[in-house]
Amino acid sequence: MKSSIKILCLLCCLFFNSLVTGAQDFNAMIKEADRLEAIPNEKAALHEFKEALKIQPLSLYALTKCSELCSRIAGREQNAQSKENYNQAAIIYARTALKIHPNSDEANVAIAIAIGRTLLKKSGKEKVSIIKEIKEYVDKALKINPKNFKAWHILGKWNYEIYNLSGLERTWAKVFYGGIPANASLKEAITAYEKAKELNPSFALNYLELARAYHKNDETPKAIAMLKIVQSLPVQTEDDPRIKKEAATLLKNWQ
Repeated sequence: MKSSIKILCLLCCLFFNSLVTGAQDFNAMIKEADRLEAIPNEKAALHEFKEALKIQPLSLYALTKCSELCSRIAGREQNAQSKENYNQAAIIYARTALKIHPNSDEANVAIAIAIGRTLLKKSGKEKVSIIKEIKEYVDKALKINPKNFKAWHILGKWNYEIYNLSGLERTWAKVFYGGIPANASLKEAITAYEKAKELNPSFALNYLELARAYHKNDETPKAIAMLKIVQSLPVQTEDDPRIKKEAATLLKNWQ
């Protein structure tokens, strides 16, 4: 009897130690992934987050990070198949996160970003359908956390895309989805981008998109001011050098 108790205690200790070791390994991987993303080295960061998921496959943070990194990497890939693979991976990671954590603002934001990437190459009814889906995820994210700057940025982009729909696309929206929401406008895009800027003053892409919205709204001096801010921001993602270059080109054209 005493021998059985000793064995049971030993097994319990081994199990507990394995849990502690696993948690330590997971935390170390997450820390390294965050470091690599900050350098930035996004493919290496993605690898570390994927390794972390092998230890904790239900981790909201690791899943949403994998999704967002895949989305960003996809945007830079030159090979069409590689771009598609990353885009699909982004959607899978995001949908997994959303299934496990349906009430997470970050999970809803991740799926909005992932499917939003596919919006860039869609047109017609497909584009209108995706725009409608994105709005549902963004609305839920902001309901859960009104201070999620990424959600506000996506809402700004959503309004901007609605504003730029073609006449035919607007007709499809009316026929299949009951029309364009009455409050969707260029003004609302600017308001949402400004809110994102308030919540995260170092988000370079938001300044670039806000500049485009201001310029479209015939507020060129404000647009130029946003572009100048882009030039002063530190590089935080691998997209930032491209964003700075685009901002510099627009600044040259609009001054």
